[in-house]
Amino acid sequence: MSKQMTNEEKLIWMTKTPVEKLICRLAVPTIISMLVSSFYNMADTFFLGRSKDNIIATGAVGVVFSLMAVIQAIGFFFGHGCSNYISRKLGSKETDLAEKMASTGFFTAVITGFMLMVPGLFFIEPLAWALGSTELILPKAIEYMRIILIGSPYMVGALVLNNQLRFQGSAFFAMVGITSGAVLNIVLDPIFIFRLDMGVTGAALATVISQFVSFLLLVWGINKSSAIKIRLKNFKPSFYLYKEIIAGGSPSLCRQGIASVAAICLNFAAKPYGEVAIAAMAVVSKIAMFANSVIIGFGQGFQPVCGFNYGAGLYKRVLKAFWFCVRFAFVFLVAVSVLGIIFAPQLVNAFGNGPEVEKIASAALRYQCIVFPLNSFIVLSNMLLQTIRKPVRATALAISRQGLIFIPLIIILPKIFGITGIEICQMVSDIFTFALAVILQTPVLRGLKERNRALAD
Repeated sequence: MSKQMTNEEKLIWMTKTPVEKLICRLAVPTIISMLVSSFYNMADTFFLGRSKDNIIATGAVGVVFSLMAVIQAIGFFFGHGCSNYISRKLGSKETDLAEKMASTGFFTAVITGFMLMVPGLFFIEPLAWALGSTELILPKAIEYMRIILIGSPYMVGALVLNNQLRFQGSAFFAMVGITSGAVLNIVLDPIFIFRLDMGVTGAALATVISQFVSFLLLVWGINKSSAIKIRLKNFKPSFYLYKEIIAGGSPSLCRQGIASVAAICLNFAAKPYGEVAIAAMAVVSKIAMFANSVIIGFGQGFQPVCGFNYGAGLYKRVLKAFWFCVRFAFVFLVAVSVLGIIFAPQLVNAFGNGPEVEKIASAALRYQCIVFPLNSFIVLSNMLLQTIRKPVRATALAISRQGLIFIPLIIILPKIFGITGIEICQMVSDIFTFALAVILQTPVLRGLKERNRALAD
């Protein structure tokens, strides 16, 4: 889409172009962004697995991952909360409200990032213990966490800008911002970790420098694209705008926030089996995140199509877009699952943590792959519910896979099956979450069909 496109032209483009073509065009940049971002998320684990403190360093990244999930939760809360609203208002031609929301969501998010950073730095050691550190992992976890906390305000801001660009159909500029930072991180990691011998400190420094570059490029993207500009004069905090952010962003906040709690519970469940188990589950989490990133990226191509067309009352297009995405995602995940089951040891060994880590991680990865295709319906259902402002249903589904269902299972299953209980936990959670998604989504899809029939009559 041309960066010179007006809001009126954009509305026509989003509501008239065949949904399959539109989603693919919007999804390609977001899939690239998600894949490169996944490489970035895996980079620290990958390179630290080859360092002299490989298992301890990998475990430290696994512990701090919970904190990074909280930072991401804040960014996605404000990013999805304001961007869902923006896309609907652009669809209904209420540009003034969209402009106020864009600036209010961004500046509030950055302020919230500072509010997380200050107490986090002050209470950094008890925070590291609370996230599941062991005696051996604690010093490395604190090293890594301190630098991540310093970068948290603009990490949050970058996520908001990325989502605002995507939801307004400017996915190319979002891709440039995210992928440039991710590539830089992959380049800086080996330099800082090995050449400068900085270990986990170097990995964290590479991460925050890369995130800052992403932030600057996303600011540039907002100004160069047809997206609504961020202006201080449009920073208009109000109960109405924050209510809309909460409604649109709560599912993301709950999903990412509960992922942090789940990661902490996973670390504590693995703790009796030592640093090897913590490192193994950290590796599996990164591999699964990479595979899931394609589906999330494809779904992110769906969300602006859904928002614009729902706001314009084109419910048939919303339904058509949803089922197109589910079918694509299912086929892709079947292929990924087969490869994951066959090549699990090779994938795990790529992170270089040794045979003990490989044994635990390979089993856990294979169990997850068995039911991985179910994520096609789970992820797309959550995105549809969130975009069309069904906050209760969207939040319930968002917190289930790694919250309402996963957390009780990670507490119960290891007591019954030992380390195997940890390895099968995500698989069992996905089965129950899929059943819940069917229950929550079916009435909504039926309602969209009825609205479409009513308009046709």
